[in-house]
Formats: sequence, structure tokens, C-alpha cells
Amino acid sequence: MSGAVYTVRDEDFVAGVLTRRCFAWLIDLVLIGLILSVLWIVLLLFGLLTLGLGFGAMAVLPAVPFLYHFLSMMRSSNATPGQALLGLTVRRDLDLGPPTGLQALIFTVVFYLTMATSGLLLLIALFTVRHRTLHDLASDLVVVRRPTLDAWRRQTGAA
Repeated sequence: MSGAVYTVRDEDFVAGVLTRRCFAWLIDLVLIGLILSVLWIVLLLFGLLTLGLGFGAMAVLPAVPFLYHFLSMMRSSNATPGQALLGLTVRRDLDLGPPTGLQALIFTVVFYLTMATSGLLLLIALFTVRHRTLHDLASDLVVVRRPTLDAWRRQTGAA
């Protein structure tokens, strides 16, 4: 070992994040599809067993993708399963702390509003500092690489 101090640069936090976010979104899309499929079958059987009275429970299905993203932001990893699998985490832009509940809610709502408008607004990430999307900017969050964040924490002693 040379004894040199490893410094974390701002670019290290976001290197390759845009590509990883795209693949993470595809993974999350598959997982949401699996959850919806299983839940649909369970609710269909429940509706049949209750002679149609339980079919009203299918009204929860549209909320599943929203809850998937919102509750994922509130987990200890602060990332959806797809993001966590690809080494990403969502943090506050100001101090790299975990997002608050309000920030996670704004993040999720603006994400789905963006997707409802064809998703073209996601292209803003190509032109912003740290490749932040509209929902990142609205919620004051940033997606960073987990290994870089961990190295920064070790170096600075941050919690």
C-alpha cells in the first residue's frame, strides 16, 4: 500500500449512473409485472371464491407500481430493487443523506407524471449536472453509486 489518501470526486458519484438507471428501470418493470400478475391471480381467485363480492379488491392493482417505488425509497437502501441490484441509491442532493418521506413522495409522483406524458421529459437528464431527471430536481434528490457513497462515508466519517 502506498499510504495515499483516496479522494472521492463529484464525478465519481454519478459515473455511469444514467445507463445503470435505465437498466434498473427495466428490472423494476419486470418485478412490478410479476407482482401485478401474482396479485391479479390471487384477487381473481378471491373474487371467484366470494361469488363476485371480492372483485372490488382489484381496485388496488393500479396503486401497486406507485407503492413499489415510494416504499422502495423508504427502505434502508433508499433504492428500488433494480437500482440496488445495479449499485445505485437515492440521496438528498444537499448532504447525501437519505430522502425524507415528503421527498420520496414528490420523487414518485413527479416520476409517474413524467411517465404519463410519454416519458420524454426524462431526456432532461442528458443536459443537467449529475444527470438529474425532472423528478430528481423537483424532490431535490440525486441518484448516486452506492460504492462511491460508501467510500465517501468511510473517508469523511459521515453517517
